[in-house]
Amino acid sequence: MFGLKSSKKESDTAKILIVDDEPDCISIIQCRLEWCHYEVITATNGKEGLEKAASEKPDLILLDTNMPIMNGHDMLERMRKDRVLKDIPVVMVTAICEAKDIDRASSFGISDYVTKPIDFTKLIEKISNILRKKTLVSAKK
Repeated sequence: MFGLKSSKKESDTAKILIVDDEPDCISIIQCRLEWCHYEVITATNGKEGLEKAASEKPDLILLDTNMPIMNGHDMLERMRKDRVLKDIPVVMVTAICEAKDIDRASSFGISDYVTKPIDFTKLIEKISNILRKKTLVSAKK
């Protein structure tokens, strides 16, 4: 009902990086994810997000579009060119739902696109599905 259900086994070791410039948004998402037993790290712009992604090696990134210093699209473009970061699943979480923004993010291979205000039940379900698929792909290698 509130997007708080999770499979503890799936999320025990999953680390999620939230990149957003709105402290309230970070806090709300972080609280929900931690309640579902995910490890959460945060960044407030794309530059910091790239640095945290490189140092923390998250299993998934929730990425806002409009941010200072480096926006989400630029961060995503740089990630996809980096051999270490290129395969990290990214879910865009943004108030922007214009077709051109969705198309640009999709061109860099995002896993999903979620608009604000966030439906946490759907977000947690999407995260769980993406991480499950990532685990299956890793197991096949």
